Amino acid sequence: MHGDPRKVVYPTDSYGQFCGQQGTPNANKAILFYFNILQCANPTVLINLQCPTTQLCVSKCPDRFATYIDMQINYRRNKSYWEYYKQFCKPGFNYPDKPVSHVLRDEDCPPMIVPSRPFLQRCFPDFITRNGTLTVANQTIFKDGHGRIRSVVDLRDAANGITSLLDAKEVGIKIFEDYASSWFWILIGLVISMLVSLIFILLLRFTAGVLFWMVIFGVIAAVGYGIWHCYWEYSSLQGKPDSDITISDIGFQTDFRVYLQLSQTWLIFMISLAVIEAIIILVLIFVRNRVRIAIALLKEGSKAIGCIMTTLFYPIITFLLLALCIAYWAVTAVFLASSGDAVYKVMSTLPNCKYTNLTCDPETFSQSNVTKLCPGSQCTFAFYGGESLYHRYIFVLQLCNLLVFLWVVNFTIALGQCTLAGAFASYYWALRKPEDIPACPLASSFGRALRYHTGSLAFGALILSIVQFIRIILEYLDHKMKGAHNAFTRFLLCCLKCCFWCLERFIKFMNRNAYIMISIYGKNFCGSARDAFFLLMRNVMRVAVLDKVTDFLLFLGKLLISGSVGVLAFFFFTRQIPVIQEEVPSLNYYWVPLLTVIFGSYMIAHGFFNVYAMCVDTLFLCFLLDLEKNDGSVSRPYYMASSLRAILNKKNHKRPDEKKKGRNRRSSNQTKSTDM
Repeated sequence: MHGDPRKVVYPTDSYGQFCGQQGTPNANKAILFYFNILQCANPTVLINLQCPTTQLCVSKCPDRFATYIDMQINYRRNKSYWEYYKQFCKPGFNYPDKPVSHVLRDEDCPPMIVPSRPFLQRCFPDFITRNGTLTVANQTIFKDGHGRIRSVVDLRDAANGITSLLDAKEVGIKIFEDYASSWFWILIGLVISMLVSLIFILLLRFTAGVLFWMVIFGVIAAVGYGIWHCYWEYSSLQGKPDSDITISDIGFQTDFRVYLQLSQTWLIFMISLAVIEAIIILVLIFVRNRVRIAIALLKEGSKAIGCIMTTLFYPIITFLLLALCIAYWAVTAVFLASSGDAVYKVMSTLPNCKYTNLTCDPETFSQSNVTKLCPGSQCTFAFYGGESLYHRYIFVLQLCNLLVFLWVVNFTIALGQCTLAGAFASYYWALRKPEDIPACPLASSFGRALRYHTGSLAFGALILSIVQFIRIILEYLDHKMKGAHNAFTRFLLCCLKCCFWCLERFIKFMNRNAYIMISIYGKNFCGSARDAFFLLMRNVMRVAVLDKVTDFLLFLGKLLISGSVGVLAFFFFTRQIPVIQEEVPSLNYYWVPLLTVIFGSYMIAHGFFNVYAMCVDTLFLCFLLDLEKNDGSVSRPYYMASSLRAILNKKNHKRPDEKKKGRNRRSSNQTKSTDM
């Protein structure tokens, strides 16, 4: 109702009207011009409109050096000088013969103009470095309109940092050119990473066990080599003088190579590595069956994705929904931020002016005592705000908008998790796979989640959003109190941040498993969360092993995919592949497409593997429920894969008619073999 996003997008002049505002004299004036840029301290002041000088909207920036004094002299000979200069004066001022002192006192016109170019919709001096010398329009000095000769360096100091911003803009243009010339090859790299991610997931049914055990045995071998090397170093130092000195004898040394000359150091290393080796071997001996179950579930997850390939592309839907959430939040935040009235404040160049930053009224400012006590002060637009009840609570409304943003984002993620869990659960609970899998399992699961489980998903998302909201407030308070010297307060904030971080992680874990239970049984959120929690607690060791094995393999996959595609992109963009060397586009910075391909490959692999991790978690909960609810009898058969039943020594009892069919099939085969 009250917001106007143009107030945020466009700069605002000293009268509170933004440049380019339709229906005002500024309609065709989209650039902000500063009367005396020498009074501005730095670019941050300029951009935030806190420069203590008159600011006007103009249609174009000045393209020459000129002063008001020179204009008056030349005006007597040629009227065009005034026609050019007056476009940078206050609107309606048309008195070129007015005394210079009065013009500068009333700030009717700028004392000088300098060649400028628009940047961030503001006129900044057109700095150019020639042969190491800073110039503006090929000049190093200029007149400031007050009878003094100034150096271009003074302009640079007034607009400190603008040159670096302009250089950054040029770099940005070059980066844009690189994207324009290499987008096709970047797209090919991302497609390759997508195909490699898909192949990696599908091949996990064959390679999951091999990859895991190869790495485990590699770690055992590496630790074993470390033990042998420490023993060899220890033995070689035994006969040397001074090698039997203990670490406590020499104390703390900054040069750690001193410790490597002591036999005691290598003995400690050897004992530590031996203990680590023993722990690894003992853990593997005791959890070997659980590791085998975890690997079998990983393989079964690969088969499930192979049967329901559409699940791999569901992250695109999540991405689009999240984009809508972000757009809604951003638009609302901009409307709230721009819903205030124009607030004017006193800006003065005098350091001891007591009225600086006080609010003022531009219509009555010239008749106030401020202009007498603080000569040269201005009543300048500062920001949009107000003193009404609505304006005082805009910050609270922004916090409410943030909470709603967190809520809808977490709801979107919850919807995706519940949808994927429902699709993979329909795979697990099919007795004959893939014959008994229902048609369009992903679409059916999405429809069920929206029709029946919206409230449960929204409730779980709300709990998580409140915790995240509290964490953001704590981070804000910590940022505000960085300069505080109260150690107890800082310690308390640190503890609260740590506790809420742990709470957020726990709630995310519980929500994920609650959504899986919702997709299986259709219960409400609280009942599903309770059932999931106690089910996991009854199988806590299996949960820990599966979680770590899955995380390890998926991390290995992300590293492998992004690394391999990144290496291929590096050789391509640096022209080190002779076969396609001529196809490589000419680039300003080869690292621009290279980093894009690496980051994009990682994000694509992350999206694919998130689906795979959801699949494994769903199958795991289904597997635990299968073990508790069923016993392998005819009425309650196990739904798990035969590989899992073999690991657990579980069997499904066949029905009598199936046994009879099996005997008939065997007898017919024997008859055929006898006839032959």
